[in-house]
Amino acid sequence: MIDAITEFISAQGYWAIVLLMFAENIFPPLPSELIMPFAGFVAARGELHPVLVVLAGAFGSVLGALPWFFAARHWGAEPLKRLADRHGRWITVSREELDRAERWFHRRRALVLVFGRLVPGVRTLIAVPAGLSGMALTPFVVWSAVGSLLWSALLAGAGYLLESRYEQVAAVTEYAARAVLAAIVLAYAWRVVLAGRR
Repeated sequence: MIDAITEFISAQGYWAIVLLMFAENIFPPLPSELIMPFAGFVAARGELHPVLVVLAGAFGSVLGALPWFFAARHWGAEPLKRLADRHGRWITVSREELDRAERWFHRRRALVLVFGRLVPGVRTLIAVPAGLSGMALTPFVVWSAVGSLLWSALLAGAGYLLESRYEQVAAVTEYAARAVLAAIVLAYAWRVVLAGRR
């Protein structure tokens, strides 16, 4: 998997980073914690410019947040909450969690968008309360871009600095990625079981 990501980024350049980060926000096939460090590795080998790597990662991340934002703004809160009532067990989101996300977002919009983009698992869904709140597109994009730039720079910078130890880091990251994926699957199964008992 790691070699495939690196080869794809090497072959397709910045557009590969944009595409992978976009996909990660729509339906996370690969976490950005894997994509951006390997983009940093490629930059450290001189194949890409590190600043453009960060910009490409942030651009793809913001693009990936927009469908969630527009869907939430178009549907509104109540249809989403009814969906959670009917299928919350399977999509692992309850009406109460949507209510909490709305209240949290209303108190600190800009901070929530910036720092929400830095938190795994929250990064994608933070666009939903933004859309539900009726937030204007421009501030949503601006604050999401700030958070996405910080996150992309942090991850790509780590990959860039660790380039000399690529093989060791890649091996550890491969196992870590499998462990994270297994944990996500187990957490999802556990939540579905608990929801069924309720």
